[in-house]
Amino acid sequence: MELLFITVGGAIFGLGAHWFLPRRTLHGAVLLPMIGAATAAVVWVALTWLGMAWDGGWIWVISIAVSIAVPVAVDLFLGPRREQADQIRFERLARPGSGVA
Repeated sequence: MELLFITVGGAIFGLGAHWFLPRRTLHGAVLLPMIGAATAAVVWVALTWLGMAWDGGWIWVISIAVSIAVPVAVDLFLGPRREQADQIRFERLARPGSGVA
């Protein structure tokens, strides 16, 4: 049950990252929530396999912190690269007769 709670929490944090960070129009609306949920679940399972108790505080703190940090990092990494790629593609398509589609 705790795995479900932390996974839903990771999705909510990812959704928050989607709405509060810039360049949200450059990727899908579900990308960051999915990354947050997957990250939270993987970290939670890894920490339980390492012997952390599910009712301890640190497993929650670590899982939540990582499920916030990873979607933020993905957005900050992906956004500028998508802008650059879109600009390059636009310049190629804007030149008539270049033969590049």
